Amino acid sequence: METVKVSPKFQVSIPAKIRKSLKIKAGQKVLMIPIDGRIEMVPIKDAKSLRGIAKGVDLNIEKEEDRF
Repeated sequence: METVKVSPKFQVSIPAKIRKSLKIKAGQKVLMIPIDGRIEMVPIKDAKSLRGIAKGVDLNIEKEEDRF
């Protein structure tokens, strides 16, 4: 957990320890989600970085009779 200060321009810096652990790069977009009086920041990944994310997932699942 880290504490940051909001600048007069309402900017905050993401601490280096957090940037490194989440692999956040300069210019990367971050989704800001207000939840119950707090802000949650979620890094947005580009489509290329998601390639192969489902590798090895078994797609042969038994389907119910009333489903297509």
